[in-house]
Amino acid sequence: MGVPLRQQLTVGSYLIKQKLKGVKRYPLVLMLEPLFRCNLACAGCGKIDYPDEILNKRLSVEECLQAVDECGAPMVSIPGGEPLIHKEMPQIVEGIIARKKFVYLCTNALLLKKKINDYKPSPYLTFSIHLDGMRDRHDASVCQQGVFDQAVEAIKLALEKGFRVTINCTLFQGETSEEVAEFLDYAMELGVEGVTIAPGFSYERAPQQDVFIKGRDVKELFRGIFKIGKKRKWKLNHSALYLDFLAGNQSYNCTPWGNPTRNVFGWQKPCYLLADEGSAATFQELLDTTPWDKYGSVKNPKCAGCMAHCGYEATAVEDVLKHPIKAMFTSIRGPRTEGVMVPEPEPDYGREKPAPTIAGIPVRVEMVE
Repeated sequence: MGVPLRQQLTVGSYLIKQKLKGVKRYPLVLMLEPLFRCNLACAGCGKIDYPDEILNKRLSVEECLQAVDECGAPMVSIPGGEPLIHKEMPQIVEGIIARKKFVYLCTNALLLKKKINDYKPSPYLTFSIHLDGMRDRHDASVCQQGVFDQAVEAIKLALEKGFRVTINCTLFQGETSEEVAEFLDYAMELGVEGVTIAPGFSYERAPQQDVFIKGRDVKELFRGIFKIGKKRKWKLNHSALYLDFLAGNQSYNCTPWGNPTRNVFGWQKPCYLLADEGSAATFQELLDTTPWDKYGSVKNPKCAGCMAHCGYEATAVEDVLKHPIKAMFTSIRGPRTEGVMVPEPEPDYGREKPAPTIAGIPVRVEMVE
């Protein structure tokens, strides 16, 4: 697992405190999205499909830090858009670090070489650099040639300057286990701290809908990757049970409040991936007014097929707390790559309810006012 001991202890202590307090819904990672504007237009991204008046909006330093305080999560992920476009991003990051929160600054790295001296190395700061595979695969994913080479150059520079660096990898259609394994080998050669890896979520706003992997294909792909990985020393930034879930060995419901999102619209309901479900003015309002039971892969067609870590890593962490022995053995042996997969639960949305019967005979029911 590519996470330093200090961070593991901090997050572990936070989780134990929530359990001792009897808190039912608590955040693990704040998804702080201070802008939607980006300098790329990736085929599988639905974040930039807004009019200019929205793309030009920014959260202020004060709004960002208020969200960090309000939420209280021990980790903050800053996605986008492209965060390095935000002129006040250094001040935002500095404020989060001052609160001793672990911040992952997600970037496509096109601006990192120019902006890197605006930041100081810290055990609380990680540059999470977006790479979706080797050169041809990544450049095709982001719809622009030369991005892979610029990102790799930025990774090497950040490592030379003493920064924590991870890679955020999203998998799409056409991947093979061998190609992904080659990429993970290369990531380890670069010397990054770890790799976050997950299947792409099929954003409704994404310009291309045929790029997403779905259903059993996802699990077969990850089983192939992990089978190769048994003889490799990859550092993946995930719990062992989340990786086992990707391989089709765990049956989980998502935990959307585990990674709450604060963006230019407010606190986004219900999660980072669904942008058209409304928003709340405060974090507490988000917890209190979001109809959580409406969401999940078996409850909402918008959630169908989702296996993203922003929804399921918190579920896996909760399972670790409930079943530490299972988690320990899974961590030791790695994800199971053979045998029967857990059955996928059938969706219960979109079905017609059966007509009421008496002794097996359908009866007509009329509403009485």
